[in-house]
Amino acid sequence: MSGDADNDIHPVGLSIRNGSKFYPGTQALKNVDFDLRMGAVNVLVGENGAGKSTLMKVIAGVEKLNGGTIEMNGEQLVFVDKADAVQHGIGIVFQELNLFPNLTVAENIFIGHEKTKAGIHIDRAAQTEAARILMKRLEQNIDPETLLGNLRIGQQQIIEIAKALAGNANILILDEPTSALSAAEVDVLFRVIADLKRQGVGIVYISHRLEELIRIGDYITVLRDGVITGARSMKGVDIPWIVSNMIGSASKDFPRAVDHMLGDEVFRVEDICLQGPAGILAVNHVSLSVRAGEIVGLYGLMGAGRSELLECIMAQHPQSTGELFIEGKPVKEPSVSGRIRRGLALIPEDRKRDGLVQIMGIRENLTLSSLRDFTRGIYMSLSAETAKAGEFVRRLAIKISDMEHPVSSLSGGNQQKVVIGKALMTRPKILLMDEPSRGIDIGAKAEIFRTMRRLAADGLGILFVTSDLEEVLALSDRILVMASGRLTGSFPSGADPADVISAATPNQRKVAVS
Repeated sequence: MSGDADNDIHPVGLSIRNGSKFYPGTQALKNVDFDLRMGAVNVLVGENGAGKSTLMKVIAGVEKLNGGTIEMNGEQLVFVDKADAVQHGIGIVFQELNLFPNLTVAENIFIGHEKTKAGIHIDRAAQTEAARILMKRLEQNIDPETLLGNLRIGQQQIIEIAKALAGNANILILDEPTSALSAAEVDVLFRVIADLKRQGVGIVYISHRLEELIRIGDYITVLRDGVITGARSMKGVDIPWIVSNMIGSASKDFPRAVDHMLGDEVFRVEDICLQGPAGILAVNHVSLSVRAGEIVGLYGLMGAGRSELLECIMAQHPQSTGELFIEGKPVKEPSVSGRIRRGLALIPEDRKRDGLVQIMGIRENLTLSSLRDFTRGIYMSLSAETAKAGEFVRRLAIKISDMEHPVSSLSGGNQQKVVIGKALMTRPKILLMDEPSRGIDIGAKAEIFRTMRRLAADGLGILFVTSDLEEVLALSDRILVMASGRLTGSFPSGADPADVISAATPNQRKVAVS
């Protein structure tokens, strides 16, 4: 990535030389040389476990190198902690949100660096006004006094970005910043990034969306197994080059639909309704069905009501109305556990909050929903539990060194595989998947989608939610579209993308969907 012209236009603001980082049982970084250029977007890409997040945590002061050096402006530095890195003008937006749901938007944005009166009392009015300006800059109509916990995941991601911008960072690290954003919100973020570049801010951008990287990046660094396998200007870079350096082989395309006979209807919902804020129906008289062996993709923009529909199906909203049927028999169980026993399983959108117990081991998380399978009377067979967990670790290619390590020690993609494994261990008849590829690299996506195809071929019905148009077109046997809480379209496999996007536009007429 070196060159006189590059040095003039985008000088190096921070560099790592011969950087190494060890964790118990693994080496996350191996003699890494990395240059972060100012006034530019420095794209960092690699499969889950490649070392991307570790490298960024080192730069942000969250982790320390075991070997090698960090330099800023010709001076060697060792960041004591994240606060020390912030003092040096470094901000980071983590892939996993680090926010407080019981505090307001403004309080979350300024936590740790509150605006005060005379250095004593928190100036709430000043914080609220500053937060309002940030929301306007990010083109978001979010009241700074709103409790963070009342916002959806995509909105919370915007607040995390606002929190980093409030620190006036000279170097800004964005780890999967668009994983929960709608297309419109992504456009807003990219405009903010362009503005920051003009101000000379150096941006590190981590994403698994390769087309996005090509669109936004100025320089690219590729990591594989803790080693940099490619580093250059983005000029002339294409997806095959990125994939070749990431995984050392040709692109792992989405598995296309395979020919197998679809069975009878295995699952049906009728007239599902859920009251949302201000009396508006978050789920508005939705009816749909899934056949055995069918993958039904549910597409829509942020706030369309897709996640709320899945939550209603899993009894997470007792006030919701409507009827459910599995294999033609009504589902009356009012609890989540009861519906799991009837053959429903949900892979939630937010794996950290809803899918895993972070302090528990990988084995314990995998078997958490199916403990009765290993229990006889008051005794549980640890050997049977361990054997079954090991089977799913192999089946889903989960990269671990020990099943007893806490699940929080895994990369985001491998954590998502644990959530999927936990769901599959309940032997569901219908699998609900809410954004199953969120924060997952191209290789892990291919593995999970191949698993979905195998499960469908074995007769499992799958209903999956996604905001990725390419995914829904490639994976679905049938595509349903939601907007403003209603079903607005039904399309066969191979539908015209323009038709699908058109149906996702709010205020479309409700259609009958089977």
